[in-house]
Amino acid sequence: MAEKTYPMTQTEKEQLEAELEELKLVRRPEVVERIKIARSYGDLSENSEYDAAKDEQAFVEGQISTLETQIRFAQVVDSDAVAKDEVAIGKTVVVQEVGTSDKDTYHIVGAAGADIFSGKISNESPIAQALIGKRTGDTTTITTPTSTYQVEIISVEKTK
Repeated sequence: MAEKTYPMTQTEKEQLEAELEELKLVRRPEVVERIKIARSYGDLSENSEYDAAKDEQAFVEGQISTLETQIRFAQVVDSDAVAKDEVAIGKTVVVQEVGTSDKDTYHIVGAAGADIFSGKISNESPIAQALIGKRTGDTTTITTPTSTYQVEIISVEKTK
């Protein structure tokens, strides 16, 4: 069975690799040390420090596994390979809802790099799905779980 691929920019892949290195070289040893210290307190059956450290270890190991999979199956997308005014991963798009003066700016990224608080939306999100492949001046309908609305693409540029 073919594994899922994770489309992302080269910058996103490098960020994941840095995060993985941090987890392996810093966080993992810190947790191991906390477990070692907690064990020294004696009876493990009523040792909340030990339980907390083991829970954190499981969390860190899960993050490591997830990042390794995303990096292994990363599909680096070259935003220069598409037209300058075409929406794609690695592009920043400014849209305006039809009939309003409100403008929104989105940075289209792979799912691993999504951070809505920074304006980075996943290529798998309903908004990005409606925008990808469109060009400056196009109007498209965005359907989210709570609403449907039309936007005009005001500008598209490569994310810096």
